[in-house]
Amino acid sequence: MSGTLVSPLLRHLNAADRGRIEEITRAVGLFREDEIPVALEVFDGAVGAAAGYEALGADVDGRLAGWICWGPTPCTLGTYDLYWMAVDPGFQGSGIGSALIAEMERRLSGQARLIVVETAGRPDYAATRRFYEARGYRAVATIPDFYGPGDDQVVYVKRVSG
Repeated sequence: MSGTLVSPLLRHLNAADRGRIEEITRAVGLFREDEIPVALEVFDGAVGAAAGYEALGADVDGRLAGWICWGPTPCTLGTYDLYWMAVDPGFQGSGIGSALIAEMERRLSGQARLIVVETAGRPDYAATRRFYEARGYRAVATIPDFYGPGDDQVVYVKRVSG
C-alpha cells in the first residue's frame, strides 16, 4: 500500500484504539522504547478527560492506519503543539499523514496562530523533517543533544492565522 494514495476515513479515537495505537507507534521504528509509554499517556489524556487534547485516527478499509494528537500549548495565546503523529509503515507515503495534518489544521482554523512540532535531528528522522517542511512547517530552532548525545531537537513552526 505504501506509495499508493488512499482516502482514509478520519475519526475521533477512543480507548478501544489503544492497542492499535501502540502497535503503530512501535512499528514506525523511530521511537525509543521509553518514548512509547509517553505516546500512550498522551493518547490516554486525549481520549479521556484531559482538557484541550484532541486525537484523530485515519482508517483504511476498517483498520486504523495512523494517528495524530495535538493540544493547546500551556501559557500561550493561540499556540498549539502537535504532540504525536505516527503512520503504519505499510501506509507511509500514501497520504495518511498529509490527511491527518490537514484535518488538524482545519480544526484549528480560527483558534490557532501557531502550530509547533518538535522532532529529532538524527539522520533516521530526515524523512520526517522533509514531511513537515513539505507541508509548510519551517525549522526555527535546533537544540543540540536535546534528546541525548548526538540527538538534536528540531523545532518547526507553522503560522496558521494572525
